[in-house]
Amino acid sequence: MKKFDAIIIGAGQAGTPLAKKLAQAGLQTALIEKRQVGGTCINDGCTPTKSMIACAKMAYKAAQSENLGVNIQSYSVDLRKIISRKNQIVDRFRKSSVEGLEKTVGLTLLYGEAVFIDHKTLRVDMEDSEEVLTAEKIFLDTGLKPHIPELDGLNTVPYYTSTTLLDVEELPPSLLILGGSYIGLELGQMFRRFGSDVTIIERGQQLLPREDEDIASAVKEILEEEGIRILLDTRIKRIRSGKQIELDDGKQTITGTHLLLATGRIPQTTALHLEKTGVATDQKGYITVNEHLETSVPGIYALGDTKGGPAFTHISFNDYVLVAQNLLKGTNHSIADRQIPYCVFTDPQLGRVGMTEKEARGKGLEVEIASLPMDKTSRGIETGNTKGIMKAVVDRKSGKILGAAILGEEGGEVMSVMEMAMRGGFTAMQIMDHVFAHPLYSESLNNLFMTLEK
Repeated sequence: MKKFDAIIIGAGQAGTPLAKKLAQAGLQTALIEKRQVGGTCINDGCTPTKSMIACAKMAYKAAQSENLGVNIQSYSVDLRKIISRKNQIVDRFRKSSVEGLEKTVGLTLLYGEAVFIDHKTLRVDMEDSEEVLTAEKIFLDTGLKPHIPELDGLNTVPYYTSTTLLDVEELPPSLLILGGSYIGLELGQMFRRFGSDVTIIERGQQLLPREDEDIASAVKEILEEEGIRILLDTRIKRIRSGKQIELDDGKQTITGTHLLLATGRIPQTTALHLEKTGVATDQKGYITVNEHLETSVPGIYALGDTKGGPAFTHISFNDYVLVAQNLLKGTNHSIADRQIPYCVFTDPQLGRVGMTEKEARGKGLEVEIASLPMDKTSRGIETGNTKGIMKAVVDRKSGKILGAAILGEEGGEVMSVMEMAMRGGFTAMQIMDHVFAHPLYSESLNNLFMTLEK
C-alpha cells in the first residue's frame, strides 16, 4: 500500500489543476485517470465541438456571402480535414496538460480505474498491474458520460453519442437527433451547415427547457430558418431497424441514416463503489456535497460535474479554486452565492447569467423586463448579424439586474459584460448611461435598458 497526502480521481478541469496546486504546496499527491487527461472538456466537449463549430460557421458564411456583395462561386466541406484539425487541437491541449502534470514535483499520475476497497483506501486497476493507495484527503472529479435512454428497439440499431459523432468522417445524409438541449442544438446546427438534413426530436414543449419561452422560441426560429426540422412535445414509441423512429402518436414514422442520442449525461460514480466509504449520493448517482464541496465523509470532496448542478467547465475550474483556497489559505469560500454564467454555442450564441424571467416571477419578485431585438442594434445591422434578442430581468424597486440572456452574435461576450455589471451591483439605469465604445455589440446595452423608460 502506498500512502499519499492527497488522492484525486479524475484528471478533468477541477482535478488536474488541483493536483498540481496540492503538490506544489508540498503534499504528496496521486492523480488517477482511467482514460485521458483533460476530462470531458478537452477530449469530448468544449475543445473538439467548438473547433468543429468554427468550421461550420465558415461554411455558413460562404453560403451567405452573396448577401454582403461577395459572390463565392462554390465551396465544399472536407469533413476529414475538419476532423483532422479538431484532433490536432485536442492533442495539443491534452499534451500540454500532461506535460504540466509530469513536471510537477511530488505528483504521481496513474492511468487506471479507481475503486474504493474501504473508508479511504483505493485500488487502481491498470492495464498490466494494480496499485493500492490510501490518503486522508480524497477528491472525486469523475465527471459524466452520455445517458443512453431506454427505448424500445434502440439495441437493434447503431447510434452515436456526442463523443462518437465527432469522428464520423463521412457526412451523415440524414441525421436524427433525440434531445433538444445544448448538445443536440449545437451539433444539429453544425451538421446542417456541413450539409446534412437534420431533424431534432424533443419530448418537452420547448427547446432549451432552462430558458424562458421567448428565448427558446427565438432559438427555434433561427434553427428552422436554416432548414432544421424541429419536433416538440414528441415522444418515441419505438425504433425500428433502418433507423426508423415511430412516434408515440402512431401516425408518423421518421427515417434517417444516422441517429444521435443527445438525451443528457449521467454521473460516473457506480464503478467507484462509494458504498465502501459512506459517501452519500442522490437517486441519480450524483455525489451530495455541502457549500464547501465536502461530501458526507470528512476528508472526501467532490468537484465538477459528478456533484450535480450545472455541468460546465468553468464551474469545475471554480470548484478547484474554491477547494484549493479553503484548504491551503484557510479561506471560507462557498458555492452558495456564486454566479452561474454559461454560453450555448449555437450561431448566434446564447449567453446567459442569473435568473430567467420565469425564475424571478416564480420567486414572487417584482421585475421589469428589458428586451431588444438584434435587428435594432447598430452593430448587428452593419455586419448583417441581426438574428436574436437581448433580454434582461431587472428588480423593479432597486433597479438591480437579476439576470440576462443575450441571443446574438458574440452573445457570450456581451453576457460577460452583464455578469461583471451584476457582480459590481450596477443598476439598469447606470448601464443605460454608461459609455461604451461605438459601434460594439455591448454598446447596444444602452438601448436595451432604454426600453424600460418606454
